[in-house]
Amino acid sequence: MTDQVRVRYAPSPTGNLHIGNARTALFNYLYAKHFDGKFIIRTEDTDEKRNVAGGEESQLKYLKWLGIEWDEGADIGGDYGPYRQMERLDIYDKYVDELLEKGLAYKCYMTEEELDQEREEQRAKGQVPKYSGAHGDLTAEDIVQFEQEGRKPSIRMRVPANKDYTFNDIVRGNIKFESSDFGDWVIVKKSGTPTYNFAVAIDDHLMQISHILRGEEHISNTPKQMMVYDAFGWEAPRFGHMTLILNEDRKKLSKRDEHILQFIEQYRNLGYLPEALFNFITLLGWSPVGEDEIFNQEKLIEIFDPERLSTSAAIFDQHKLKWMNNEYIKATDIEKVIELAMPHLIEAGRLPEDMDASTREWADNVITLYREQLRYGAEIVELTELFFKESIEYDENAMEILQQEQVPEVLQVFADKLIHLDDFTKDSIKAEIKATQKETGHRGKKLFMPIRVATTGQAHGPELPMAIELLGKEIILSRLDKVLNKLEA
Repeated sequence: MTDQVRVRYAPSPTGNLHIGNARTALFNYLYAKHFDGKFIIRTEDTDEKRNVAGGEESQLKYLKWLGIEWDEGADIGGDYGPYRQMERLDIYDKYVDELLEKGLAYKCYMTEEELDQEREEQRAKGQVPKYSGAHGDLTAEDIVQFEQEGRKPSIRMRVPANKDYTFNDIVRGNIKFESSDFGDWVIVKKSGTPTYNFAVAIDDHLMQISHILRGEEHISNTPKQMMVYDAFGWEAPRFGHMTLILNEDRKKLSKRDEHILQFIEQYRNLGYLPEALFNFITLLGWSPVGEDEIFNQEKLIEIFDPERLSTSAAIFDQHKLKWMNNEYIKATDIEKVIELAMPHLIEAGRLPEDMDASTREWADNVITLYREQLRYGAEIVELTELFFKESIEYDENAMEILQQEQVPEVLQVFADKLIHLDDFTKDSIKAEIKATQKETGHRGKKLFMPIRVATTGQAHGPELPMAIELLGKEIILSRLDKVLNKLEA
């Protein structure tokens, strides 16, 4: 095996990129880059019934969107291709023939009905169902008879008796299996297609994969793959199995869980930044030294230490993701924030697709106003609602503020000053708020809260003078007039 670190992410083209699969790809990518190794993409497409059109393209598209690049793969080639398993069938055939010749594998002609019956009988006896080996030593006459009956064989690996399979897991330490836990297992299906555990072991060896990081659901696959390595006298790679990702109720993250968005595409469509998602996913089952949680990709590559992969399940904290994305939004260029948010205002019908220059400038300023609050692009629709309302419905909290004793005086004085204001900009508006304070003697919350609530309908919000400027003089005076009339009634 090569001394160079070579790792792989091996997706099946069965749909869009899931959070759990993205984490697997990301950890392998960080591992490779930290150790100056190679990161390979290999498409495991032998389960043709589950493959979907465009599945491979979708996986690669969203890996790239996250900022993950690879050194070898079906799209860019490499020295160890082909990189799709269905293009490697002749390679597997060679190794199947070798196992059959050595007696380390054999043809099994049992039908699905016979196998089902065998399992049922085992369950009835309180046994764990596993293949009995009934066809492990067929005679030539048996084989001829089965083939005359039209039976198609699968091919099974002959599991060694009384053998321990122990490996030192990167995450979990020593893990041990006994060969008696397994029945002879299928390496080639009746269709002639190799099974996952057989093909993956062949591919990992031929592609000189040195380390394998994957989810803990693959732990039970590892001894089967080790059997393949042993059968050919190959050195096994180093395995590491990452813990589960749990939802906030501490249940396994399931693709059927509708409380959490499961796919990277959904986060892109909602206006999350790929850098934030890269950072967040890295912390699902891995922790850096210290208290910091915000790292760019270069820093994560530098500090990534496989020894710090967690042995306890990762919790997918949606609030933390929104917080982290907000931190990235606040730190990124305002042009990028506008680009992130604008499509959502257009999609919601708040803005036309073809804006004139003044409308575009106004929309840019509205988005900029909410940069500090914005947690993801689509949230701009809810945050900016006050700019697209003709009238305001004041809730109980707002009315409580507006019914304070000083409010009519504050609002009337402020309205009178705005009427005569020709330069309706945030700076001049700010000056008139100060002038209202001086004339009425009211300051702090007694001054600002009534003005904010009357003009925006909200007790909390973005910078008030800028919000008033963007709402426009006509709308602001109309809202102040309506509130004053309501208070006098």
